[in-house]
Amino acid sequence: MLSIFSHYPTFLVFLAIVAAIVLTMALMPVWIRFLKSSHIGQQVRADGPESHLVKQGTPTMGGVIMLVAVVAVALFVGKPTPETFVLLGAIVLTGLLGFIDDASKVVKERSLGLTPKAKIVGQVAVASAFVLVSVNLLGVEPVVEIPFVVTLDFGILTTVVPVGEGIAIPWLYLLFMNILLVGMCNAVNLTDGLDGLAAGTVMIVMIVMAAIAYRSDMLEPAIIAAALAGACIGFLWFNSFPADIFMGDTGSLALGMALGCLAVLTKTEFVSLIIGGLFVAEALSVMIQVLYYKKTRKRIFLMAPLHHHFEKKGWSETKVVVRFWIVSGVLAATGFSIYFAETLMAVA
Repeated sequence: MLSIFSHYPTFLVFLAIVAAIVLTMALMPVWIRFLKSSHIGQQVRADGPESHLVKQGTPTMGGVIMLVAVVAVALFVGKPTPETFVLLGAIVLTGLLGFIDDASKVVKERSLGLTPKAKIVGQVAVASAFVLVSVNLLGVEPVVEIPFVVTLDFGILTTVVPVGEGIAIPWLYLLFMNILLVGMCNAVNLTDGLDGLAAGTVMIVMIVMAAIAYRSDMLEPAIIAAALAGACIGFLWFNSFPADIFMGDTGSLALGMALGCLAVLTKTEFVSLIIGGLFVAEALSVMIQVLYYKKTRKRIFLMAPLHHHFEKKGWSETKVVVRFWIVSGVLAATGFSIYFAETLMAVA
């Protein structure tokens, strides 16, 4: 607890970034050595690009250290509030689900871990618990605002369960948020297919989410978002091409859940779809490919997700990654600009 700096919230946010970078970079080499000595490595998709076969056996589950760094920074840099523990709980539980998935891949020595159904059920459980706690304990309004257009009231269909002071279940909001949170989990997971791609894009997005949380006077979520950005930066040192370690589902699922949860707390559910637009595009490319192939037995993309399409077109892995970082930065900046302009208009 750094109470001496409590009057300097901007400093705390930047400190969270730096502390997460340092902690991640300090612990990751030890974790890599442990994974190598334990022969715990990535299982590469048999139907993926042939150039990825050399990645077989690269240490995975780097997300474990990233989550350790984020939790440590969140608890010791800021002054933990109920928002802190609810947000960290959702992130860690999703990371645990990813860890089980990663571990099962290693044990079975194949690229498939938990069944898709098992993963979705776990993600829905975490997302539902987070939304209900946010609405009932943290006072989050069950509404979704589309900037400059309309505010949608998703609380019109609400059931109050007579437990304690009553537990409100806003069914429409719960459904919409499950789609957002579970969708973001899997979208970031799909993006994690090239060295440095997921870590770099999530880092950009989390810096923007930290700025939004800070402007919304939500210091603790801002610190967590900053810590997530810092952990991604520290991880990139080891995950840049050619990667020494992958984050695995432990990291990618947790990062996706973190983005969705931050959107709920800061009431940027719609804007987060623009800020994380690259993840949305990656997920849509898979959905479009699958649906189109089922109907026509033809493919729209050379390979899905989208980053593999550009690899197949002859782009190098690093070119795809850097250009996707640029696209992510443009989308994140656009989303923040819309949010900022809307808040200024609301004040005026």
